[in-house]
Amino acid sequence: MAAGNISRRLFARARELMPGGVNSPVRAFRAVNQEPLFIARGEGARVADVDGRWFLDYVCSWGPLILGHAHPAVVEAVAAAAAAGTSYGAPCEREVELAELVRQAFPGMARLRMVNSGTEATMSAIRLARAFTGRDRVVKFEGCYHGHADGFLVRAGSGLLTGGVPTSPGVPAAVLQHTLVARYNDLDSVRTLFEACGEEIAAVIVEPVAGNMGLVLPAPGFLAGLREITRRHGALLVFDEVITGFRLCFGGYQHLAGVEPDLTCLGKIIGGGLPVGAYGGREEIMALVAPEGPVYQAGTLSGNPVAMAAGVATLRQLASGEVYQTLEALGARLEQGLRQALAERGSPATLNRLGSMFCCFFAPEPVADYAGALRADTAGYARFFAAMLERGVYLPPSQFEVCFISGRHTPADIDATVEAFAASLPARQG
Repeated sequence: MAAGNISRRLFARARELMPGGVNSPVRAFRAVNQEPLFIARGEGARVADVDGRWFLDYVCSWGPLILGHAHPAVVEAVAAAAAAGTSYGAPCEREVELAELVRQAFPGMARLRMVNSGTEATMSAIRLARAFTGRDRVVKFEGCYHGHADGFLVRAGSGLLTGGVPTSPGVPAAVLQHTLVARYNDLDSVRTLFEACGEEIAAVIVEPVAGNMGLVLPAPGFLAGLREITRRHGALLVFDEVITGFRLCFGGYQHLAGVEPDLTCLGKIIGGGLPVGAYGGREEIMALVAPEGPVYQAGTLSGNPVAMAAGVATLRQLASGEVYQTLEALGARLEQGLRQALAERGSPATLNRLGSMFCCFFAPEPVADYAGALRADTAGYARFFAAMLERGVYLPPSQFEVCFISGRHTPADIDATVEAFAASLPARQG
């Protein structure tokens, strides 16, 4: 299904004003050879474009909308907060409430700092790790995306994978010298780096569940191995749970894995659909953050009352755990249906799922790392995306993004998605 007339007209105007006509690269739909849909509204599990067409939504604003679009409790909280003023540039009660809810879910975040995005959270956490250890180098993993700060743009995932760009111009070589790259799910590659220069490594940063090269789950023992290696060498372990924080349980994947990092970065769900990020960790590390310590970080809109209200309303809805039971049941139902469709059609595709996160790779074998993700047939995914859109299902416009189920999806929505999936898959060849 091509973009409608109004979307096309808006996109033409947007391209005169913004690079690529968008404010974030993947939204341009280039990876699926289409022009983007301009969304007019979201309700529950669906979005409508400006041409009045409704779609089942598995983008969910790239993850934050775990409660679905326009959840009444969140809308009410945001409206009440906005009516009292959108920003004060001063402390407010709601930022204390949200921080208390986050620490309740993440006991390892003894103290935390609110920021405005996941990128702010990760770049601040790395600066803090360097200050705490007195070291400069950082280890990241191929295909893991931690935002667009200079030091992270080495073999990164998400939009950089979609665009086929291994790094970004404009990043000084001197900055990249401090970034070491290991292979996700390969502890030996991490050990090799530490054996070579362990005394220079401040931190290892990782998505505990990779969500920016498609969905790639950690191998058994991988996260625990990172914990052991970093402790042995005096480096910090930083979990980027911007995607997984509050997505799989009331807390992060670190609780499910039984591995506690030194610092945790959050975003997306803790803002309930508004721009929010946070980073936090052990008391002695966070004590270095200004004004208590010398590590500077600030933000005019950090902790603003509207975003904090959305976050508090969202986390209160999640605290009982009932939403996660619903999401797991929906995810299991979807996985069963999709796997059956893949088997019946004999399609060259594989499925990864964890809770309410899933990804269908058009790859010949199961995907467990960056190299496996790169073997995916992106042209095949583009055709599949178009076929699903034609049948009223809105998926991420890139092979290397994750699909999300919300608490507003229903069993009937899941069954309709499976039906559309089966009809959109390419048939067995030969």
